[in-house]
Formats: sequence, C-alpha cells, structure tokens
Amino acid sequence: MQPDVCVIVPTIREYECLEAYVENAHQHGFDTDRLHVVLVTEDFCDTDAMRAMLDDLGVSGEVFDGTAREAWFAEQGISEYEDLIPEASHAQTSFGLLYMWANPQFEYGVFVDDDTLPHEEWDFFGQHLANLAFEGEVEEVSSDEQWVNVLYQNADEHGLYPRGYPYSAMHETVETDTAHVDTVVASQGLWTNVPDLDAVRILMDGDLEGQAQTRTEFSDFGEDFVAADGNYLTVCSMNLGFRREVIPAFYQLPMDDNEWAVGRFDDIWSGVFLKRACDLLGARIYNGQPLCEHNKAPRSTFDDLHNEVAGLELNEHVWELVDDVEPAAISEGSIDRDAAAVPSPESFAAVFEAMGHELATGDYSQWRNGEFLNLVGETMLDWLDCLDRIEPVAAEPVPVAADD
Repeated sequence: MQPDVCVIVPTIREYECLEAYVENAHQHGFDTDRLHVVLVTEDFCDTDAMRAMLDDLGVSGEVFDGTAREAWFAEQGISEYEDLIPEASHAQTSFGLLYMWANPQFEYGVFVDDDTLPHEEWDFFGQHLANLAFEGEVEEVSSDEQWVNVLYQNADEHGLYPRGYPYSAMHETVETDTAHVDTVVASQGLWTNVPDLDAVRILMDGDLEGQAQTRTEFSDFGEDFVAADGNYLTVCSMNLGFRREVIPAFYQLPMDDNEWAVGRFDDIWSGVFLKRACDLLGARIYNGQPLCEHNKAPRSTFDDLHNEVAGLELNEHVWELVDDVEPAAISEGSIDRDAAAVPSPESFAAVFEAMGHELATGDYSQWRNGEFLNLVGETMLDWLDCLDRIEPVAAEPVPVAADD
C-alpha cells in the first residue's frame, strides 16, 4: 500500500511524541502503512536520532532540517521561494504542505505538534479521516460577533478564549442549530490539559510560565460542531487533519522572521483565510474529536507576549479585510459551488489569490505594523506561484498480486 496520509510534525524538542501516535494507531487497528511522517526541524537538532526513531517505529518518513530543506528546494528548481519557510518558526509546517503538493499520493495531511499526545479513547488518525468523510447532521454554532469560540461549550465555567480570538469579539451571544454537512475539508481536534491561549490571557489567568492556571478536561467538551457560514473561528495546527485540496489556501503565514517581529499568528490567520474560502466554496471545518493532550512546556509568558504583541492589533482586523473578498470567478459562476463535492485545488487557489491581492495592495498605515499585512499578501501570492512551479512526483505503482 502507498502511504496516503502525510503526518507533518514541526519539532526541535520532543519528537518522541510520535511514538505515542504510532502506538495509538496500532491499538486501534489503523494501518500505519498509510502514514508517511515529515519531521520539520533545524540543523542543530539530532536528525540521526529522528531517522532512527522512524526506523524503529516501522513507519516511512523523512527528516528535513534547514540544510535538507534547502536541498529540496534546489531539487525542485524553486530555490527562489525558500523564504516562504521562515527559520526557527512554527510556520515551518508550510514546508510539509509543499512536500505533500509535490507528492500527489498524499490525499490527506495531519499536523501534530511535538508537545501533544493522543488520548487512548480515540483512534487518532482514523477519527480525523472519519471527520473528513463525515456526512450527516452536526451542531452548527454562530454568534452576533461573527466569531465562534471553539471552547464555547463550557465557557460559562472556565471563561477561556483561545489564542487568536479577537478581543473585540468577546462577550458574544452564542446561538446553536443543526446543519447537514457533506463536504468537510479540515478536521480540528481540540485539546485537554493546557489550553491554547495567547500571552495576555495567560497573564490574566495568573500564570508567568507560558501555560495557564485554568486547564481543560474531557468535561469541557461536548458534541462536535461546525461554525456557521459567515462566522470565523481559531484554527490551531497542533491537532489538525485536512484534505490535500486545501493546500493552495492553507499556507501557514510567515511569522517571526520579519522586520516587524510579528509572530504566533501563522495558523490563526491561515485558518481565517481557509474559513473564508470554505464559506465561498460550500465546504466545512469540523471541530471536536479527537482530543489530544497538550503538554506545553514551561517558558516565560513575557517571551510569548513579546512575540505576539506586534501583531495583536492586526489580528483584530485581518478577518474583516477578507470577509468581503469574493473572486469574480465565483460571482460569475465559473467556479462550481456544489456542496456535494470537494472543491478543487484550483477553486481554493482562486479565493486565496483574491485575498492575497487584497492584502498586498491595501493601505493599512492606520494600524501599528500595518505594512506587515502587505508582506503577508505578497507571500500568499508567492505561495501560489511556488505551487505552480512544483513538478509533482509520479507515485510508484502499487504491486498487484499475480493470478494463480
């Protein structure tokens, strides 16, 4: 069997977390021959030990430190696009997307952060794939602020809002309904233990070590849900499955390595852009199971604050800038919005291009570090150009048993 699930793990520390995910697959009878692991790391890490771990686990995979990524870009003939992947940044998950794009055998991708572990209650990989194949009735959530708090189900008790949730959208009025869903393109698993909060909210929770005094448990999560059309939500890439079709619209934005020192919004803004594309194309982001255990290591909350503060004001407005973006191809009907079929990569690319053009050409001087949004738009367009330049590798044929 050819692997059809690309597992992308950005790591500089606890790469051994992968052992627990592979063990979870064995326990639930998930065929690990379907998995191909891409460890995205740095030159100062022990890549030999990572490769040895993959061998010991019996799963296929590759390890890409900075030198290996540079060689990969050269082999693809796209070295001029190396800057799309920032150094020493969580946004390096985007390299895994490029790798998937170059290898069409991968129909699905899964992002896994190295400070997480699977819960034995769920078949981690199997549940993500089941979510992506889901057809049926599911809870649909909306609010009067056009934002859905993915931790809304027990928010009256814990009062938590996740990293990236706009401050101006807090204290929202939540409404729930039931919707028929038949086109899921992303599956966001949520998290127990350390909630995914920004530094300001962590400080307000009384924690100086980058975690949170308030923790989440199984009881904080209820039924799985989707956000209604026209409503945005935070998309965290620590526990996320997706279809390859979304790759053109799922670039993890360039963070940390920029002159404005904006960081920590790579997956948040990519989630905003993906949600806008989904709304326009009749697709859905599924949220809830499988939960993972988030074991964020202690670190200075003020270091995280330093990394986030440069982009906090921009985060209040990014979603508003793309909320009205609609490619002419959709309004003219040349892009099919058939909710019964998974939209094509070209459809997602068309929406992403329109959003990229909007950001690249706008004047955002009224906001602190507004010019960073122009850079974001330019790199979004470069992302699409890079994908167009990649020559997909032909998958090796699957051996067929001979007739007796």
